[in-house]
Amino acid sequence: MDIKTLSRDVGVAAQITSEDVARIKASGYRSIVCHRPDDESAGQPSHADIGAAANGAGLEFRYQPVVSGRMSDADAETFAQLIAALPKPILAYCRSGARSSALNARAQVLSNVARE
Repeated sequence: MDIKTLSRDVGVAAQITSEDVARIKASGYRSIVCHRPDDESAGQPSHADIGAAANGAGLEFRYQPVVSGRMSDADAETFAQLIAALPKPILAYCRSGARSSALNARAQVLSNVARE
């Protein structure tokens, strides 16, 4: 598992497993957000399994599925709200990490516009 730090509040990773949750917690993350819809590809872990592992480790978990190539401003707004509400730092994941990175960038833009 390779985590890319985007800011002091958000890091991203490719698909994680339940077994990765202990390392995520040990790395200091307090929340996990899944951006990958269940059954996007065969054999991927379900968000429910990872959420159960996260909750069992004392981490917050949220499922915000975003279909690849169909990200909207509403998706970015929802993620901005999650960033504001969840304990930080937050690890967001998807298939490769790219979708979560792009979603974070759009959420930051929307947050900055809202403050102006």
